[in-house]
Amino acid sequence: MRVVQTPPDGKKIRPNRGLNFPDTDLDVVPLTAKDRKDLDFVACHADMIGYSVVQSDEDVAFLQAELAQRMTADQPMPAIVLKIETRRAVRNLPQIVIRAAGRQPTAVMIARGDLAVELGYERIAEMQEEILWLCEAAHVPVIWTTQVLEGLTKGGIPTRAEVSDAVMADRAECVMLNKGPYVVQAVNLLDGVLLRMQAHQDKKTPRLRALRSWEELFAV
Repeated sequence: MRVVQTPPDGKKIRPNRGLNFPDTDLDVVPLTAKDRKDLDFVACHADMIGYSVVQSDEDVAFLQAELAQRMTADQPMPAIVLKIETRRAVRNLPQIVIRAAGRQPTAVMIARGDLAVELGYERIAEMQEEILWLCEAAHVPVIWTTQVLEGLTKGGIPTRAEVSDAVMADRAECVMLNKGPYVVQAVNLLDGVLLRMQAHQDKKTPRLRALRSWEELFAV
């Protein structure tokens, strides 16, 4: 749900905030009328579908049924990216993944911005770990997103916490950056960080490689 603020001069400004109801299970239809209209094109031309606000396996089944009505029997089902962003989605994630991955190529996006509001900031680190574990067990790739290297992408300088967060992203198969004037520098930094970390970590499992970093740093 988006909010459009109207200032005193009557001119609408660009919406940049959403509303979250973390203590309420909103029983909303996952596909709007426009979504179903767009599926006419998607079913014929798209390789992958991003599915926002998916909260149950019934939501996945609804999308799959809508696609089946628009596709021929010999058409492969397009891949689906499940955006996990609510309490209910986390609670139902095993059933959601089973339903989706049983019919089509599937990935999970950890929408950490919305999840932090929905679950509480003190729980987001724990829950993203559990999502990573579950998806690794199910052989489902994960997209790590929300404010990755945001300071660098937007302002040219990353914070130390952002770099540490980027290191944690090595456990996922894909990392999403937001757009900004320094996005190329962010991609280059992320590439270097992840390449080095891959020697230490394989998804959620430490590799326990030999530690020789200080030999290079302090070589005389």
